[in-house]
Amino acid sequence: MKEKLDGIKLAALEMIENAETTAQLNDVRVKYLGKSGEISAIMRDMAKVPKEERPKIGMLVNEMRGVVENALEAKAQLLARIEEERKLKEEEIDVTMPAHGKKIGTLHPLTLIRRELIEIFANMGFSVDEGPEIESDIFNFQLLNIPKDHPSRDMQDTFYVNENFLLRTQTSAMQARIMQSQKPPIRVVVPGKVYRSDDDASHSPIFNQFEGLAIDRHITMGDLQGCLQTFAQKIFSKDTKVRLRPSYFPFTEPSVEVDVTCSVCHGKGCRVCKGTGWVEILGAGIVNPAVLDMCGIDSKEYSGFAFGFGIDRIAMIKYGIPNIKLLYENDMRFLKQFN
Repeated sequence: MKEKLDGIKLAALEMIENAETTAQLNDVRVKYLGKSGEISAIMRDMAKVPKEERPKIGMLVNEMRGVVENALEAKAQLLARIEEERKLKEEEIDVTMPAHGKKIGTLHPLTLIRRELIEIFANMGFSVDEGPEIESDIFNFQLLNIPKDHPSRDMQDTFYVNENFLLRTQTSAMQARIMQSQKPPIRVVVPGKVYRSDDDASHSPIFNQFEGLAIDRHITMGDLQGCLQTFAQKIFSKDTKVRLRPSYFPFTEPSVEVDVTCSVCHGKGCRVCKGTGWVEILGAGIVNPAVLDMCGIDSKEYSGFAFGFGIDRIAMIKYGIPNIKLLYENDMRFLKQFN
């Protein structure tokens, strides 16, 4: 029995010595000290040992258990130190190495322009409102003096959902909604997406528009011009000039197209303005009295002006963007320039 115990002890000590990881050492612990381990098995077999030899054998088994446990504990401490050193070495950071730069996002140019526009008009006393992108034919056309079968509908290629509903072609639809729900004086701007079946370098089937409406007593074309002059000088530069040209819109009378001096050449003439020194940016006019009356506002007592322009177009002019598609491609090489 003593020879058997010595053999088990030597084998256990050899395995402990050869263990290279904590996991391997735990396997040795289970093999010899576990419930089904070899030393535990000897303790269970003590009943087979002659009565007179049991004390001596028991002492030898306990001695062997102590030697194995001490060896396991010593090796466990050694492996713990080795593994900690290895981990620290693997996780070592060389502070002299160049740092990995982090890419920082930036606001989209359309968001930048939209926020700037809202701030400009808020400082002039305008509130901000929004409306549905799926609009009824009544608000998008009829209450803006564009009845069904009116020739002016041909000016816009419209996405219809059904006979009575469509993807709004203009934020002007909110003019009627606001005039029906609010009493003058009214000063409001409406930013939002609009949809038209149009697609080229300067047009997109979906784009962002910015609508303005002011209703009060004694509003004139001079008020409109002053408002647009302030807007243009704030969004472009203080030297920007505004020019009004006669035009036609069913919901304003008189109507004007509005040009500003080119922000690239400052009116001298260049490729952007096609040598004229002027760039068209929006349509505007005095609210048609028929529109006021249809929306429940007495046109004999009140007057107003309205204007609308593409936020995309303002961004293209201000930042020199050659193609509207760049605003919708999510190309990081393009977007990071606005950081």
